[in-house]
Amino acid sequence: MTTDTIIVAPIGGQRTVRRPVSDGRAMPARAPSAELPERVFRIRSADSYVCRQRANSLLKDRYAWRGYHAVSLPSDQTTNRITLSATENDDTIGTITVALDSAEGLGAEDAFPAEMEALRAQNLRVCEFTKLAIDPISGSKRVLAALFHVAYIVAHRLRGYDALVMEVNPRHVRYYERMLGARVIGEERTNRFVNAPAVLLTIDFAYIRDQIEAFGGRVDLDADERSLYPYAFSPREETGIIARLMNAQTPVSPAIN
Repeated sequence: MTTDTIIVAPIGGQRTVRRPVSDGRAMPARAPSAELPERVFRIRSADSYVCRQRANSLLKDRYAWRGYHAVSLPSDQTTNRITLSATENDDTIGTITVALDSAEGLGAEDAFPAEMEALRAQNLRVCEFTKLAIDPISGSKRVLAALFHVAYIVAHRLRGYDALVMEVNPRHVRYYERMLGARVIGEERTNRFVNAPAVLLTIDFAYIRDQIEAFGGRVDLDADERSLYPYAFSPREETGIIARLMNAQTPVSPAIN
């Protein structure tokens, strides 16, 4: 395990191999599991220059594909802006940034100042999950769930924040409501940074904690529980992740929630 690796996990599914067909084209075919190793990915803290550049490249590619051209990561990791990457071999297949509330404020305040102030008025410590990108070919529900789970651990279990907010495209609202239990607290506005419509969502970390305790690591339940939570890590795996982050001297709050 490299020093910035937080956890290694199976992606799920098998690699594809190519089989020839009569017209000379190659078609994908499932390879027997005995022939090929299980695919795994790593959740890493994007501390190094190379790791951040690869995460930034994925982020720019995915947002440019949607027509957004002003999205990038800051050059360095800070205690209040923590970027995580999901990697398979040397490929970055997912990234998310946890922005912790501070004197600098949060990006969501630009389009949703009243909504953010209302959350703070409830004495909630609020953070923002932002700059999410998943490779559409290599990524999976498992990768997305793992990134969200580790981001939750950093923000809630280690730093003591109470809730997250996310700005998402209106087309994606139903997905996050269904898959993560998000709630709309800010109706459609224009995000000036990318010149695109955005809706503000929130999720209480207490709710996420309950869902992980009930479903985390239980992929066998995905037929009945259609959220991302069965693809999250198990409570036992979460305990190991917390221990590794603490031992790595990641900036954390004094107490574990």
